[in-house]
Amino acid sequence: MLSRRTALTTLVSAPLVRAQATKPNFLFIIADDHAGYVLGADGNRQAETPNLDRLASEGARFALHHCNQPVCTPSRQSFLTGQMPCMAGVTVLKTPLDENKPTLAKQFQKAGYHTAVFGKMHFNRPSKPGLHGFETMMTEQDINREWSKKPIKTPPTDLKAKPKWQPFKDPSRIWLNADKLPFPRYYEDMRGTFTLRQAQQFLKTERPNPFALWVSFPEPHSPFDFPIEWTPKYDKAKFKAPIIGPEDAWQIPNIFRNLSEEDRQGIIASYYTSVNYLDKNVGELLETLRAQGLDDNTYVVYMADHGYMLGHHGRIEKHCCYDQALRVPLIMRYPGKIKKGQVVTQFTEHIDVPATITDMMGLERLPIQHGESLRPYLEGKKPAKVRDHIFSQYLENEEACIRTERWKFIECTGKRARTDGYETDKPTPGHYIRLYDLKADPGEFTDVAAKHPDVVEKLRGLMLARYRATHPEAAQEPKGAKPEESVAFYLRPRDA
Repeated sequence: MLSRRTALTTLVSAPLVRAQATKPNFLFIIADDHAGYVLGADGNRQAETPNLDRLASEGARFALHHCNQPVCTPSRQSFLTGQMPCMAGVTVLKTPLDENKPTLAKQFQKAGYHTAVFGKMHFNRPSKPGLHGFETMMTEQDINREWSKKPIKTPPTDLKAKPKWQPFKDPSRIWLNADKLPFPRYYEDMRGTFTLRQAQQFLKTERPNPFALWVSFPEPHSPFDFPIEWTPKYDKAKFKAPIIGPEDAWQIPNIFRNLSEEDRQGIIASYYTSVNYLDKNVGELLETLRAQGLDDNTYVVYMADHGYMLGHHGRIEKHCCYDQALRVPLIMRYPGKIKKGQVVTQFTEHIDVPATITDMMGLERLPIQHGESLRPYLEGKKPAKVRDHIFSQYLENEEACIRTERWKFIECTGKRARTDGYETDKPTPGHYIRLYDLKADPGEFTDVAAKHPDVVEKLRGLMLARYRATHPEAAQEPKGAKPEESVAFYLRPRDA
């Protein structure tokens, strides 16, 4: 771990900070795998998220916000750089971001901010001073090392707790916590709480003026951790597992095929419990901001890297183009600058977030900015350009999608034998397209591509237009290729 005290150039008291504040501060709170539909403010009565709901009531919530790639590393490095995943150079899980890439943190540095990060960032390389523009760093390797040294309150000897997380080694019902077992720690000893405490310490005792702070919580990523005290929350029997359609059969990953109805209910209950624990930590962080007299002068953004499927289409994962994997919460609060209680129902994408942050904070634009600023929405206005569709991709499976208000179009080469652990009984099914009429079929069960070739042609054209405008190898697209061949050219991962 880098010492925060050696990284900071100035240590100041809270009263002095308030007196000298000339620039607004910035706080970016990131969750891992938090689906947009598991949120009380989204209308989900089973989701207990009072702190996030309150944050939404104090600012703006984007109800149709979608990620540009439903897997952790590509998604995070895309919204850190403001570039689509292909241009950012990160399209598969293990790729590290090039250290020379422009980032939001570097833009804050240029503007005189002290930048800090605590938590899971998927940089895929060790922390070091200045990495990606962060002066104070305590990312996942540092968190795990320091957290493991922390003395803990001994759990009860008769506690039935989850075993060590061993995905793809244990049966999926075990590593997805179908028995809804707590992590064998009390609240104060959890890793998510440890991450919170480091951020709170920064805000209370080591805070420079001004600051740009990233806090990235590990929840609710599987195995859906929650503390011992949270064990009584949520009755598994009160959850209903999503329907699996007849067209889903062949594409359900083999590792999920043995899950029973009861297993899926337990997995859903575990996930909701983990979200509730996450919400508690978000509330604690926001309360610290308030107690330090900073909430009126801090722009707060809450977002998840991507969504998550809880049995939809037989899947307990992201890694695909169904809506549950793509739609995520996005909430922004900035007192006096953002109209309270707004719910934006137009399409927005992750790449719009860095464009919005630089605009709202008065920073220099990122050198490559693929998104559009959402500032007009935040001010209660209509932007000059309104998105009529969203684009996302999952290149491990060589697939991409376009979603409009009515239609969802998915195209996949079907040629890549995926290595992410989610193989089906047809590992290389060959090229396929799907078209869903979301007006008649919001669950995305019935492919109607054969009935609407004109719609397929139009949406494939939008997909190609997006790639041609943002892909670093667009100039090398084969000349005279059929549209299907051109799409296949772009769907191949090329990470260095």
